[in-house]
Amino acid sequence: MANFYTDTPQFRHYLQHPLMKRIVELKERNYTESETYDHAPIDFEDAMDSYDKVLEVVGEICGEVIDPNAEEVDHSGPTVSNGRVTYAPNTQENLDVLNKAELMGMRFGRKYGGLNFPMVPYMMSADIVSRADASFQNIWMLQDCGETIYEFGDEAQKDKYITRVVKGETMSMDLTEPDAGSDLQAVMLKATYNEKENQWYLNGVKRFITNGDADIHLVLARSEEGTKDARGLSMFVYDKNSGGVNVRRIENKMGIKGAPTCELVFKNAKAELVGSRRLGLIRYVMSLMNGARLGIMAQSVGISEAATREAYNYALERRQFGKAIINFPAVYEMLANMRAKTDASRTLLYETSRFVDMYKTLEDISKERKLTPEERTELKYYSRLADAFTPLGKGMSSEYANQNAYDAIQIHGGSGYMKDYKCERLYRDARITNIYEGTTQLQVIAAIRHVTTGTYLQRIKEYEALHVVPELEPLKRTLSEMTQMYEQLVAIVTSPKDEEYLDFHARRLVDSAAHIVSGHLLLQDANKNQELFRRSAEVYIHYGQIEIIKNYNFVTESRIEDMAYYKPADIAEVK
Repeated sequence: MANFYTDTPQFRHYLQHPLMKRIVELKERNYTESETYDHAPIDFEDAMDSYDKVLEVVGEICGEVIDPNAEEVDHSGPTVSNGRVTYAPNTQENLDVLNKAELMGMRFGRKYGGLNFPMVPYMMSADIVSRADASFQNIWMLQDCGETIYEFGDEAQKDKYITRVVKGETMSMDLTEPDAGSDLQAVMLKATYNEKENQWYLNGVKRFITNGDADIHLVLARSEEGTKDARGLSMFVYDKNSGGVNVRRIENKMGIKGAPTCELVFKNAKAELVGSRRLGLIRYVMSLMNGARLGIMAQSVGISEAATREAYNYALERRQFGKAIINFPAVYEMLANMRAKTDASRTLLYETSRFVDMYKTLEDISKERKLTPEERTELKYYSRLADAFTPLGKGMSSEYANQNAYDAIQIHGGSGYMKDYKCERLYRDARITNIYEGTTQLQVIAAIRHVTTGTYLQRIKEYEALHVVPELEPLKRTLSEMTQMYEQLVAIVTSPKDEEYLDFHARRLVDSAAHIVSGHLLLQDANKNQELFRRSAEVYIHYGQIEIIKNYNFVTESRIEDMAYYKPADIAEVK
């Protein structure tokens, strides 16, 4: 039987990370919930055993149900009739199986019926599901929207909506509009409060809404009359049972066809305010988006894993000129780079997930009691790292997913261009990952301040202080040389104190930081398990070294004045 968890030993490696003990201890409140809930763990080992068993179930469902269903889902897709969406039959089967296995609500507390899982095993589930069918991950993982209700909603909303999600109801986040894509400050969907009825009503149009006919929606809307910026936006929760929202159409997408991407029309739709007015974009959406970006990281890693395996298996079987093509250097180099990029993406995903686990759990505890001085220090430290690593990881992993899907088709040759092979679907599915929830360009904008303020460099120095076995010392020295070059790059670009110049080179600085960070993480993985990670560490660190040299040469061989050659020559700046 196929199992997408047990056939990937990297998962158990990351579950055994030393920080997990602290994460689980905090998440389980020193295991006090075992006194209230029979299925709550009594200690760390018990918790880890639970994660392992659940992930094995996820892996089996993905290998035996979701992956075999993926091709038919891609062909048939969802349909819309009379303003309502019907999933493809195989998509509904996927949902039913996961719901029956009680896997809808992994992150939520036991008081709501959830499993109270930390982010790390939850992201592993997303990683596994994405390998099976990236489009289905978009439906299943939107349960994470419930985290926003948990963080910012009142107790009645938590009890009402989170319990429903745990029982299998689906969610969506309704942010984008025809005239408001990445610039969410431009959102104009109108929220009007009726004082007599003590009721909010929503009117307007939303576009590009993933799983847009979900049972429960989080909606960004303009609640303050006469405003045009972020300060006029609030967050609302809409219940499909209330009516007032219809699906105008399902977008005809290039990939992830199993997940309905909808255009929605709100006509006097009843809704509830989540949290406080005016904080919809400033606070709540940013929290929601960071969670979504972590999910896209997991989706990207899953696609990368699927593409790498498809390419490897084909290269083993395909014979040309009397031998399997995996024996040709041009092919095995591509495969080695694909595996290295997949492993680099995955190690960064779980490092970021650990940071998110730490600060989110400590934030949650702070609502129950006063944090100790040590805990406050931890909260500040990990919050900053999560803020820095999320855009770094989302940008890098999604770019690698696209590169790996591209290379998988290249290894398949002409066959890869045909719909007979899985890699064609992977290529289409991958393309959205570096667009939605913020393009790579926007991730660079979010990450660059952590270059200039030294967040990445500080963390790199902490990695440098870690011990490695003698045979891995050459790799550590290479990373040290890469870091020196990175420091020079940062100094060169920031010294003129020219914002446009910094923006021009921001991608090169952020990419360089990502290569060093991921290289160090893979080095530490190899230090613990050379059999599993040594090859990827060697290949990836060399790859990163060459990329940083390219970035260094580009910056040092150009002048600020040269930027003029990249600007449009014949048109004035569009206002």
